[in-house]
Amino acid sequence: MGLLTGDLPDFPWDTLTPLAERARAYPGGIVDLSVGTPVDPTPELVREALAAAADSPGYPTTHGTPALRQAVVDWFARRRGVRGLDPAAVLPTVGSKELVAFLPSLLGLGAGDVVLHPAAAYPTYDVGARLAGATPEPTDDPAGRLAHGDDVRLVWLNSPGNPDGSVLGVDQLRAVVDAARSSAGPVVVASDECYAELAWDEPWASTGVPSILDPRVTGGDLTGLLAVYSLSKQSNLAGYRASFVVGDPALVARLLEVRKHAGMIVPGPVQAATTAALSDDEHVATQRAVYGRRRRVLRAAFESAGYAVDRSHAGLYLWVRPESGGQDSWATVADLAGLGILVAPGAFYGDAEHVRVALTASDQSIAEAAARLSGA
Repeated sequence: MGLLTGDLPDFPWDTLTPLAERARAYPGGIVDLSVGTPVDPTPELVREALAAAADSPGYPTTHGTPALRQAVVDWFARRRGVRGLDPAAVLPTVGSKELVAFLPSLLGLGAGDVVLHPAAAYPTYDVGARLAGATPEPTDDPAGRLAHGDDVRLVWLNSPGNPDGSVLGVDQLRAVVDAARSSAGPVVVASDECYAELAWDEPWASTGVPSILDPRVTGGDLTGLLAVYSLSKQSNLAGYRASFVVGDPALVARLLEVRKHAGMIVPGPVQAATTAALSDDEHVATQRAVYGRRRRVLRAAFESAGYAVDRSHAGLYLWVRPESGGQDSWATVADLAGLGILVAPGAFYGDAEHVRVALTASDQSIAEAAARLSGA
Protein backbone atom coordinates (compact mmCIF):
# COMPACT_ATOMS: atom_id res chain seq x y z
CA MET A 1 0.00 0.00 0.00
CA GLY A 2 1.14 3.60 0.52
CA LEU A 3 2.58 5.90 -2.12
CA LEU A 4 2.87 3.36 -4.96
CA THR A 5 -0.87 2.71 -4.90
CA GLY A 6 -1.51 6.20 -6.27
CA ASP A 7 -3.96 6.65 -3.41
CA LEU A 8 -3.24 10.35 -3.01
CA PRO A 9 -5.66 13.21 -3.58
CA ASP A 10 -5.02 15.76 -6.31
CA PHE A 11 -2.98 18.72 -5.12
CA PRO A 12 -5.86 21.03 -4.17
CA TRP A 13 -4.36 24.35 -5.23
CA ASP A 14 -4.20 23.23 -8.86
CA THR A 15 -8.00 23.16 -8.96
CA LEU A 16 -8.17 26.83 -8.00
CA THR A 17 -6.45 28.03 -11.19
CA PRO A 18 -9.60 28.93 -13.23
CA LEU A 19 -10.95 31.07 -10.40
CA ALA A 20 -7.55 32.71 -9.94
CA GLU A 21 -7.70 33.70 -13.62
CA ARG A 22 -11.16 35.14 -13.09
CA ALA A 23 -9.89 37.22 -10.16
CA ARG A 24 -6.92 38.47 -12.21
CA ALA A 25 -9.31 39.76 -14.87
CA TYR A 26 -10.95 42.15 -12.40
CA PRO A 27 -10.10 45.83 -13.00
CA GLY A 28 -7.17 46.57 -10.74
CA GLY A 29 -6.11 42.92 -10.66
CA ILE A 30 -6.19 40.16 -8.11
CA VAL A 31 -6.03 40.41 -4.33
CA ASP A 32 -4.79 36.95 -3.42
CA LEU A 33 -5.92 35.90 0.05
CA SER A 34 -5.90 32.20 -0.73
CA VAL A 35 -2.46 31.12 0.53
CA GLY A 36 -1.05 31.96 3.93
CA THR A 37 2.47 32.83 2.82
CA PRO A 38 4.10 35.73 4.71
CA VAL A 39 4.80 38.89 2.71
CA ASP A 40 6.48 41.10 5.32
CA PRO A 41 10.27 41.35 5.67
CA THR A 42 12.27 38.74 7.54
CA PRO A 43 13.53 40.41 10.76
CA GLU A 44 16.95 41.99 10.41
CA LEU A 45 18.40 40.17 13.42
CA VAL A 46 17.49 36.84 11.79
CA ARG A 47 19.06 37.82 8.46
CA GLU A 48 22.20 38.94 10.29
CA ALA A 49 22.43 35.59 12.09
CA LEU A 50 22.02 33.75 8.78
CA ALA A 51 24.74 35.83 7.13
CA ALA A 52 27.12 35.42 10.07
CA ALA A 53 26.79 31.63 9.74
CA ALA A 54 27.07 31.61 5.95
CA ASP A 55 30.61 30.21 6.00
CA SER A 56 29.37 26.67 6.62
CA PRO A 57 31.58 24.16 4.78
CA GLY A 58 30.92 21.16 7.01
CA TYR A 59 27.83 19.05 7.51
CA PRO A 60 25.41 20.38 10.12
CA THR A 61 24.19 18.08 12.88
CA THR A 62 20.82 16.41 12.40
CA HIS A 63 20.04 16.94 16.08
CA GLY A 64 20.68 20.67 15.81
CA THR A 65 23.23 22.76 17.65
CA PRO A 66 23.14 22.84 21.46
CA ALA A 67 22.37 26.57 21.21
CA LEU A 68 19.33 25.93 19.02
CA ARG A 69 17.96 23.22 21.26
CA GLN A 70 18.45 25.37 24.35
CA ALA A 71 16.72 28.29 22.59
CA VAL A 72 13.68 26.06 22.00
CA VAL A 73 13.65 25.01 25.66
CA ASP A 74 13.95 28.63 26.81
CA TRP A 75 11.22 29.75 24.39
CA PHE A 76 8.79 27.12 25.66
CA ALA A 77 9.43 28.22 29.24
CA ARG A 78 9.13 31.91 28.45
CA ARG A 79 6.27 31.94 25.93
CA ARG A 80 4.28 28.71 26.44
CA GLY A 81 4.46 28.10 30.19
CA VAL A 82 6.29 24.79 29.71
CA ARG A 83 9.41 24.57 31.86
CA GLY A 84 12.05 21.94 32.31
CA LEU A 85 12.07 20.44 28.81
CA ASP A 86 15.10 18.33 27.95
CA PRO A 87 17.23 19.91 25.17
CA ALA A 88 17.94 16.37 23.95
CA ALA A 89 14.21 16.05 23.22
CA VAL A 90 14.31 18.87 20.64
CA LEU A 91 14.78 18.13 16.95
CA PRO A 92 14.89 20.75 14.14
CA THR A 93 12.92 19.90 11.00
CA VAL A 94 12.92 21.18 7.41
CA GLY A 95 9.69 23.12 7.89
CA SER A 96 6.77 21.60 9.75
CA LYS A 97 5.00 20.25 6.66
CA GLU A 98 7.61 17.56 6.00
CA LEU A 99 7.24 16.28 9.55
CA VAL A 100 3.44 16.24 9.27
CA ALA A 101 3.71 14.34 5.99
CA PHE A 102 6.27 11.79 7.18
CA LEU A 103 5.59 11.32 10.89
CA PRO A 104 3.31 8.27 10.35
CA SER A 105 6.04 6.66 8.23
CA LEU A 106 8.79 7.61 10.68
CA LEU A 107 6.75 5.98 13.46
CA GLY A 108 6.43 2.80 11.42
CA LEU A 109 2.68 2.99 10.87
CA GLY A 110 1.08 0.99 8.10
CA ALA A 111 -1.93 -1.04 7.02
CA GLY A 112 -4.53 -1.39 9.75
CA ASP A 113 -3.31 1.64 11.69
CA VAL A 114 -5.61 4.67 11.99
CA VAL A 115 -4.43 8.29 12.07
CA LEU A 116 -6.95 10.72 13.53
CA HIS A 117 -6.96 14.36 12.48
CA PRO A 118 -9.38 17.31 12.86
CA ALA A 119 -12.52 17.26 10.69
CA ALA A 120 -11.62 20.64 9.18
CA ALA A 121 -7.91 20.24 8.60
CA TYR A 122 -4.80 20.99 6.66
CA PRO A 123 -4.73 18.27 3.95
CA THR A 124 -1.24 17.01 4.82
CA TYR A 125 -2.46 15.10 7.88
CA ASP A 126 -4.52 12.94 5.51
CA VAL A 127 -1.71 12.67 2.97
CA GLY A 128 0.84 11.64 5.60
CA ALA A 129 -1.31 8.74 6.72
CA ARG A 130 -1.79 7.60 3.13
CA LEU A 131 1.95 7.79 2.40
CA ALA A 132 2.53 5.34 5.25
CA GLY A 133 -0.26 3.02 4.08
CA ALA A 134 -2.30 3.87 7.20
CA THR A 135 -5.91 5.05 7.29
CA PRO A 136 -6.69 8.74 7.85
CA GLU A 137 -9.85 9.47 9.80
CA PRO A 138 -11.28 12.95 10.41
CA THR A 139 -12.97 13.59 13.74
CA ASP A 140 -13.84 16.43 16.07
CA ASP A 141 -13.96 14.01 19.02
CA PRO A 142 -10.63 12.19 19.15
CA ALA A 143 -11.09 11.30 22.82
CA GLY A 144 -14.42 9.65 22.03
CA ARG A 145 -12.97 7.80 19.05
CA LEU A 146 -10.08 6.49 21.15
CA ALA A 147 -12.56 5.04 23.61
CA HIS A 148 -14.17 2.95 20.84
CA GLY A 149 -11.57 0.79 19.18
CA ASP A 150 -7.88 -0.02 19.57
CA ASP A 151 -6.73 0.67 16.00
CA VAL A 152 -5.66 4.31 16.46
CA ARG A 153 -1.88 4.80 16.57
CA LEU A 154 -1.51 8.54 15.95
CA VAL A 155 -3.70 11.50 16.83
CA TRP A 156 -3.03 14.84 15.17
CA LEU A 157 -4.27 17.90 17.03
CA ASN A 158 -4.02 21.38 15.51
CA SER A 159 -4.43 24.28 17.90
CA PRO A 160 -4.77 27.03 16.83
CA GLY A 161 -6.40 25.32 13.90
CA ASN A 162 -5.74 25.79 10.21
CA PRO A 163 -8.13 26.62 8.54
CA ASP A 164 -10.71 27.59 11.16
CA GLY A 165 -8.72 29.28 13.94
CA SER A 166 -10.20 27.06 16.65
CA VAL A 167 -8.32 26.70 19.94
CA LEU A 168 -8.24 23.69 22.27
CA GLY A 169 -8.25 24.47 25.98
CA VAL A 170 -6.36 22.61 28.69
CA ASP A 171 -9.32 20.36 29.53
CA GLN A 172 -9.82 19.38 25.88
CA LEU A 173 -6.14 18.60 25.41
CA ARG A 174 -5.99 16.62 28.64
CA ALA A 175 -9.03 14.57 27.64
CA VAL A 176 -7.27 13.45 24.46
CA VAL A 177 -4.03 12.65 26.29
CA ASP A 178 -5.90 10.65 28.96
CA ALA A 179 -7.86 8.73 26.30
CA ALA A 180 -4.66 7.94 24.37
CA ARG A 181 -2.98 6.64 27.49
CA SER A 182 -6.01 4.51 28.32
CA SER A 183 -6.03 2.92 24.88
CA ALA A 184 -5.09 -0.74 24.51
CA GLY A 185 -2.28 -0.02 22.06
CA PRO A 186 0.46 2.63 21.98
CA VAL A 187 -0.89 5.95 20.73
CA VAL A 188 1.18 9.02 19.87
CA VAL A 189 -0.52 12.42 20.24
CA ALA A 190 1.13 15.05 18.05
CA SER A 191 0.01 18.67 18.30
CA ASP A 192 0.64 21.12 15.46
CA GLU A 193 0.88 24.47 17.26
CA CYS A 194 2.39 26.73 14.60
CA TYR A 195 -0.03 29.63 15.16
CA ALA A 196 0.22 29.72 18.96
CA GLU A 197 1.68 33.26 19.07
CA LEU A 198 -1.23 34.66 17.04
CA ALA A 199 -4.17 34.57 19.44
CA TRP A 200 -6.88 37.23 18.96
CA ASP A 201 -9.85 36.36 21.15
CA GLU A 202 -10.13 35.92 24.89
CA PRO A 203 -9.14 34.08 26.96
CA TRP A 204 -6.34 33.07 24.62
CA ALA A 205 -5.14 36.60 23.86
CA SER A 206 -4.46 37.17 27.57
CA THR A 207 -3.53 33.72 28.87
CA GLY A 208 -1.89 32.25 25.78
CA VAL A 209 -2.73 29.18 23.74
CA PRO A 210 -1.98 26.04 25.79
CA SER A 211 0.48 23.49 24.45
CA ILE A 212 0.13 19.72 24.46
CA LEU A 213 3.29 19.82 26.61
CA ASP A 214 1.70 22.04 29.25
CA PRO A 215 2.05 20.35 32.67
CA ARG A 216 -1.67 20.90 33.26
CA VAL A 217 -2.21 18.63 30.24
CA THR A 218 0.56 16.10 30.76
CA GLY A 219 0.60 15.72 34.53
CA GLY A 220 4.36 16.02 34.21
CA ASP A 221 4.67 13.00 31.91
CA LEU A 222 5.58 13.62 28.24
CA THR A 223 5.33 9.96 27.20
CA GLY A 224 3.75 9.64 23.77
CA LEU A 225 3.46 13.40 23.21
CA LEU A 226 4.99 15.63 20.54
CA ALA A 227 4.60 19.35 19.83
CA VAL A 228 5.35 20.62 16.33
CA TYR A 229 6.25 24.26 15.76
CA SER A 230 7.29 26.54 12.90
CA LEU A 231 8.70 30.05 12.73
CA SER A 232 7.19 30.65 9.29
CA LYS A 233 4.24 32.57 10.73
CA GLN A 234 5.49 34.41 13.79
CA SER A 235 8.85 35.43 12.29
CA ASN A 236 8.22 35.53 8.51
CA LEU A 237 10.60 32.62 7.97
CA ALA A 238 8.61 30.48 5.55
CA GLY A 239 11.49 30.65 3.09
CA TYR A 240 13.95 29.40 5.72
CA ARG A 241 11.96 26.21 6.56
CA ALA A 242 12.73 26.80 10.24
CA SER A 243 10.78 24.39 12.44
CA PHE A 244 11.18 21.82 15.18
CA VAL A 245 9.51 19.00 17.08
CA VAL A 246 9.84 18.53 20.84
CA GLY A 247 8.36 16.25 23.47
CA ASP A 248 8.78 12.64 24.57
CA PRO A 249 12.57 12.05 24.68
CA ALA A 250 12.20 8.42 23.56
CA LEU A 251 10.07 9.39 20.55
CA VAL A 252 12.40 12.22 19.56
CA ALA A 253 15.40 9.88 19.81
CA ARG A 254 13.62 7.47 17.48
CA LEU A 255 12.88 10.23 14.98
CA LEU A 256 16.46 11.46 15.22
CA GLU A 257 17.88 8.04 14.41
CA VAL A 258 15.77 7.67 11.27
CA ARG A 259 16.49 11.23 10.14
CA LYS A 260 20.24 10.64 10.53
CA HIS A 261 20.02 7.72 8.13
CA ALA A 262 17.81 9.65 5.70
CA GLY A 263 19.87 12.85 5.70
CA MET A 264 16.92 15.00 6.80
CA ILE A 265 19.01 17.88 8.14
CA VAL A 266 18.30 21.57 8.64
CA PRO A 267 21.13 23.64 7.06
CA GLY A 268 23.60 25.11 9.54
CA PRO A 269 22.94 28.78 8.72
CA VAL A 270 19.20 28.19 9.13
CA GLN A 271 19.84 26.64 12.54
CA ALA A 272 21.71 29.81 13.54
CA ALA A 273 18.88 31.99 12.23
CA THR A 274 16.30 29.91 14.10
CA THR A 275 18.27 30.32 17.32
CA ALA A 276 18.30 34.09 16.87
CA ALA A 277 14.57 34.26 16.09
CA LEU A 278 13.60 32.19 19.12
CA SER A 279 15.68 34.40 21.38
CA ASP A 280 13.87 37.63 20.48
CA ASP A 281 10.22 38.35 21.33
CA GLU A 282 10.06 41.95 20.09
CA HIS A 283 9.84 41.15 16.39
CA VAL A 284 7.06 38.64 17.08
CA ALA A 285 5.00 41.25 18.93
CA THR A 286 5.55 43.71 16.08
CA GLN A 287 4.39 41.22 13.47
CA ARG A 288 1.39 40.19 15.57
CA ALA A 289 0.29 43.84 15.71
CA VAL A 290 0.51 44.04 11.90
CA TYR A 291 -1.67 40.95 11.47
CA GLY A 292 -4.08 42.21 14.10
CA ARG A 293 -4.61 45.44 12.18
CA ARG A 294 -5.18 43.60 8.90
CA ARG A 295 -7.55 41.19 10.61
CA ARG A 296 -9.72 44.01 11.99
CA VAL A 297 -9.98 45.64 8.55
CA LEU A 298 -10.86 42.42 6.73
CA ARG A 299 -13.27 41.12 9.34
CA ALA A 300 -15.24 44.35 9.40
CA ALA A 301 -15.38 44.41 5.59
CA PHE A 302 -16.65 40.83 5.29
CA GLU A 303 -19.25 41.29 8.01
CA SER A 304 -20.51 44.54 6.47
CA ALA A 305 -20.80 42.73 3.12
CA GLY A 306 -23.11 40.05 4.56
CA TYR A 307 -20.65 37.36 5.57
CA ALA A 308 -20.31 35.61 8.93
CA VAL A 309 -16.91 34.94 10.47
CA ASP A 310 -16.94 31.75 12.53
CA ARG A 311 -14.37 30.68 15.13
CA SER A 312 -11.16 32.39 13.89
CA HIS A 313 -9.99 32.85 17.49
CA ALA A 314 -6.32 32.65 16.51
CA GLY A 315 -4.04 32.20 13.53
CA LEU A 316 -3.63 33.84 10.14
CA TYR A 317 -7.07 33.23 8.64
CA LEU A 318 -10.72 34.18 8.79
CA TRP A 319 -13.19 31.29 8.48
CA VAL A 320 -15.98 32.85 6.45
CA ARG A 321 -19.38 31.93 5.01
CA PRO A 322 -22.37 33.88 3.68
CA GLU A 323 -24.46 34.98 6.64
CA SER A 324 -27.59 33.40 5.16
CA GLY A 325 -25.86 30.00 5.15
CA GLY A 326 -26.25 27.00 2.91
CA GLN A 327 -24.03 28.07 0.02
CA ASP A 328 -21.33 25.71 -1.24
CA SER A 329 -17.80 26.96 -0.58
CA TRP A 330 -16.87 26.87 -4.27
CA ALA A 331 -19.79 29.19 -5.06
CA THR A 332 -18.51 31.63 -2.43
CA VAL A 333 -15.02 31.46 -3.93
CA ALA A 334 -16.56 32.26 -7.33
CA ASP A 335 -18.54 35.20 -5.89
CA LEU A 336 -15.40 36.70 -4.36
CA ALA A 337 -13.32 36.01 -7.48
CA GLY A 338 -15.86 38.17 -9.29
CA LEU A 339 -14.59 41.01 -7.09
CA GLY A 340 -10.98 40.14 -7.83
CA ILE A 341 -10.52 38.54 -4.39
CA LEU A 342 -9.17 35.00 -4.33
CA VAL A 343 -9.78 32.83 -1.26
CA ALA A 344 -9.51 29.11 -0.55
CA PRO A 345 -12.63 26.90 -0.51
CA GLY A 346 -13.39 25.03 2.67
CA ALA A 347 -13.66 21.95 0.49
CA PHE A 348 -9.84 21.85 0.53
CA TYR A 349 -10.05 21.26 4.27
CA GLY A 350 -13.08 19.01 4.61
CA ASP A 351 -15.73 21.72 5.03
CA ALA A 352 -18.30 22.34 2.29
CA GLU A 353 -19.62 25.70 3.49
CA HIS A 354 -16.80 27.98 4.63
CA VAL A 355 -13.93 29.67 2.81
CA ARG A 356 -10.52 30.46 4.27
CA VAL A 357 -9.33 34.05 3.98
CA ALA A 358 -5.64 34.71 4.65
CA LEU A 359 -4.36 37.79 6.46
CA THR A 360 -0.98 37.45 4.73
CA ALA A 361 -1.23 40.25 2.19
CA SER A 362 0.18 43.75 2.26
CA ASP A 363 -1.69 46.57 3.99
CA GLN A 364 -2.44 48.01 0.55
CA SER A 365 -3.93 44.72 -0.70
CA ILE A 366 -5.98 44.27 2.46
CA ALA A 367 -7.35 47.79 2.10
CA GLU A 368 -8.18 47.12 -1.57
CA ALA A 369 -10.04 43.91 -0.67
CA ALA A 370 -12.01 45.78 2.00
CA ALA A 371 -12.92 48.52 -0.48
CA ARG A 372 -14.17 45.99 -3.02
CA LEU A 373 -16.27 44.23 -0.41
CA SER A 374 -17.73 47.54 0.78
CA GLY A 375 -18.63 48.52 -2.78
CA ALA A 376 -20.16 45.15 -3.71
